[in-house]
Amino acid sequence: MSKKKPLYIMLVFIVLLVGILTVPAIADAGNFSGHSDYGGSFGGSSGGSFDSSGLWALVALSNSGGGTGGIITIIIVAYIILNILKKRKNTAAAGAVASDFSELMPIHTIRDIDPNFSEAEIKEKVANLYVQMQDAWQNKKFGTMRPYMTDALYSQFERQLQELIRSGCTNYIDRIVVLDVRLAGWKADKVNDSIIAVLSTRIVDYTVNDKTGKVVSGSKTAEKFMTYEWTLIRSKGMKTPAAEGEKNEGPVTLRCPSCGAPVDINQSAKCPYCDSVINAGDYDWSISAIKGISQRTKY
Repeated sequence: MSKKKPLYIMLVFIVLLVGILTVPAIADAGNFSGHSDYGGSFGGSSGGSFDSSGLWALVALSNSGGGTGGIITIIIVAYIILNILKKRKNTAAAGAVASDFSELMPIHTIRDIDPNFSEAEIKEKVANLYVQMQDAWQNKKFGTMRPYMTDALYSQFERQLQELIRSGCTNYIDRIVVLDVRLAGWKADKVNDSIIAVLSTRIVDYTVNDKTGKVVSGSKTAEKFMTYEWTLIRSKGMKTPAAEGEKNEGPVTLRCPSCGAPVDINQSAKCPYCDSVINAGDYDWSISAIKGISQRTKY
């Protein structure tokens, strides 16, 4: 029996490890929401993070458990691995460090090259796109976001969504509130103009198994206060069309970059005449990058 004990312990460890790796993680659109809070101290809520008091309590239990000490030790190891994997996932998905905004030009100076630029309209655009993105993710119809993202970013989100679909789960993002949108500034290179927006939101994030209806990760009650950094880009030289009734110095008709036909980005990501994929960045601001800056969970 004693010879079989190490094998038994190893089997327990493997089962635990497989369980850790196969449990779907909670994830808003793009997998920025995580098991543990990140991005600084939030005065209490840790989002399930591992702490030393929990570790030493388990060590004490294993030392006093007699013949079961080996199994409990394995559980401790598995628990540590679980928290390491969680933290690595959060860090990889979120970044957790805000960019240096000191190199950005003040947002109001963009009017020097784009007189019709409106901070209020961009803030509203970002807030609306955030809600639309979460709805598209939950409904598993992310194609509606295609016109508003660069090719690379859209492909990244679509791959992650397909993985969720293959797992037979649905990620629900409820009670969405956009708390604030701040434009940190803008910059320009030889190809594009870029705006950096800092977005603060509140969501409830949980994942459900489609067959059983059971919540496999996340919580239907815990509120997550998320902060994101969005990068919006637009082709260099493009200008904001004048509002209706105002004088406009340049053409305002939006046309397909492939065939020149008039297009409406609110209708489809494809030109109705030549079926070319249309990206907002050809003539309007589109999302090129999203970074998670912080998460605070309120239970």
